[in-house]
Amino acid sequence: MTSLVLIPGMMCDARLFGPQIDAFSGDYDLFLASISQEASVTKLAERVLANAPDSFAVAGLSMGGIVAMEMLRLAPDRITHLALLDTNPLAETEQVKATRVPQMMAVREGGLADVMREEMKPKYLAPGPSRKQVLDLCMDMALRLGPHAFLRQSRALMDRPDQSQTLRDCKVPALILCGRHDKLCPITRHEYMASLMPHAAFDVIENAGHLPTLENTKATNQALARWMESS
Repeated sequence: MTSLVLIPGMMCDARLFGPQIDAFSGDYDLFLASISQEASVTKLAERVLANAPDSFAVAGLSMGGIVAMEMLRLAPDRITHLALLDTNPLAETEQVKATRVPQMMAVREGGLADVMREEMKPKYLAPGPSRKQVLDLCMDMALRLGPHAFLRQSRALMDRPDQSQTLRDCKVPALILCGRHDKLCPITRHEYMASLMPHAAFDVIENAGHLPTLENTKATNQALARWMESS
């Protein structure tokens, strides 16, 4: 059975892929990665690789996509398919780094819930009836992971490498996917990624923002199924 590694975004756990686990667990051998233990994208990628099968497809959303790109850079021969969802191949700008500093200070002082509620997830979802349910799940995932995970992941993102050349060098079937309303990783960023990978499939998911795996399950699952079946 084909192996599929799923890598969640910042302050998310396997529940980010709950609908995909339900849809694909009978067809693929699923591995749910955790990326909360290290303060370095490279170390996180190495940790996931150490626990992954010898050969596998990988799908990463947001920070999970950043880790997936680093895995591709480190071990291109082990990856059979690459899916990058609502993510960013570029190194972090100084402007964004500066915004992380007050967030990290607030979290150190016990303000994780406030940071998540006021500054992060609410800005990135599409409007719609499921928005509150998704936000509640995001908050629960974040609080379960806790402040130390937030600080480690923030440091890892601040120091991440540019992966443009990694994408240019990609030789495996690839999918670039984003929600139409994603303000964190907008469509223009994914169009740039598609320009680096001319043979990759490119899907924009309607009625979704930064978390299409939860916001528009049907369309996201259809795109992922097409990608896994490609060769």
